[in-house]
Amino acid sequence: MTSPLTTSTAPSPAVRWTPRLWGTLLVLCAAMFLDALDVSMVGVALPSIGADLGLSTSTLQWVVSGYILGYGGLLLLGGRTADLLGRRQVFLVALGVFALASLLGGLVDSGPLLIASRFVKGLSAAFTAPAGLSIITTTFPEGPLRNRALSIYTTCAAAGYSMGLVFSGLLTEASWRFTMLLPAPVALLALLVGMKLLPRSERERDHGGYDIPGAVLGTASMLLLVFTVVEAPETGWASARTLLSFAAVAVMLVAFVLVERRSPSPLIRLGVLRSGPQVRAQLGALTFVGSYTGFQFLVTLYMQQVLGWSALHTALAFLPAGALVALSATKVGAVIDRFGTARLIVLGFVLLAAGYVLFLRVDLHPVYAAVILPTMLLVGSGFALTFPSLNVQATNGVDEHEQGMVSGLLNTSVQVGGALFLAVVTAVVTAHAPEKATPQAVLDSYRPGLVVVAVIAVVGLLLSLSGLRRPRPRRSVVVAKSTVKEAVADRVPVRD
Repeated sequence: MTSPLTTSTAPSPAVRWTPRLWGTLLVLCAAMFLDALDVSMVGVALPSIGADLGLSTSTLQWVVSGYILGYGGLLLLGGRTADLLGRRQVFLVALGVFALASLLGGLVDSGPLLIASRFVKGLSAAFTAPAGLSIITTTFPEGPLRNRALSIYTTCAAAGYSMGLVFSGLLTEASWRFTMLLPAPVALLALLVGMKLLPRSERERDHGGYDIPGAVLGTASMLLLVFTVVEAPETGWASARTLLSFAAVAVMLVAFVLVERRSPSPLIRLGVLRSGPQVRAQLGALTFVGSYTGFQFLVTLYMQQVLGWSALHTALAFLPAGALVALSATKVGAVIDRFGTARLIVLGFVLLAAGYVLFLRVDLHPVYAAVILPTMLLVGSGFALTFPSLNVQATNGVDEHEQGMVSGLLNTSVQVGGALFLAVVTAVVTAHAPEKATPQAVLDSYRPGLVVVAVIAVVGLLLSLSGLRRPRPRRSVVVAKSTVKEAVADRVPVRD
């Protein structure tokens, strides 16, 4: 690059929220909403899918795992592709693929085809998620405007997840196929509106070529990691297959790091991980989503298998948490402006951990208002504070041409955290499975898993506390870069 690059932390200029700007944000929110909706809707519909298509339990899990595999395995590639090929172009193409895969998923008549459609949907989400987040961070200047936009955007994930449970409970009563078809028209509408409203983005120039070895190693290592974690509860954590797979992942990750250090246009510029706030945001996302995914999984089993609640009844029990997150969407940005991300992340983890610990009081005859509702309100409050703050902290101070890369990295932490810790929680519960499946014995087998969930949240809290030690002053850094090699040199770390 021949022109200077500036990383400025000066106050954001005044920008009016025009109808077009709102429309752009709503299109991006729709894609995020669909990603979360798709994950939660399928879980409730699995029994009906298995009965209709004649799928075994081991095959049925891949209806969920296929989506996670495509999503979590290709996020790094998706984020860097958005930087190189243009965020708008990548987002729209991937959204179109998502709509088509949703349509096919509702029409297939065999398990393998359904799993294949789910993998394609996950793959497309791996490109829409980082592209959408980077469109926001390059459209809205850093500061109050971006904080508000990100708080609205990230709460759509929680709203989508909560509403997915409700929609699935209703739609599955008619046919499980409606749960697969529902995202298709919404995605198509978002695509048509996005073609009109999304700002055009330039491809990164002078990027030094494509990091093909890094893309292959990064994608392969993430795919194998997610696959191994998903399969470990079935094959055994100490089995030769699992251990060899983890060893292969480690080897590929080491090779990936070596390639990235030498590449003129790395898939991940390793220098961003020298920033304390960036590392804390990635680890925070890993533990935050990991703990919540494990919690939601166990509570759903508890309500349906122990208490005998219907799918809709279970979904409504989670609704207060999702509603609290949705109602706070337009307010969290102002709170972040006032208190900063570090404090809110710590407070959010405190609320999450408290909610998880409180849920340990449940028994065979819980009073919803006294036991379950307080937990949902604590978890919802923690979600509302933590998730937007993690997104703001991860993307602040990052140059525009690297926003897709950082967005892909953050979403990878989210997906890997969910898959990894869900597998750990499942393994703990399986190890304590009773010989006689009485309601009390089943509930007792869930308690160690709930303890693990709380411990994961406490680990996230301890990691986030390091961000409170001393705030770093904001600095403006102007670096002249005249060669490709200098263009990818490490920049000065940014503050929380």
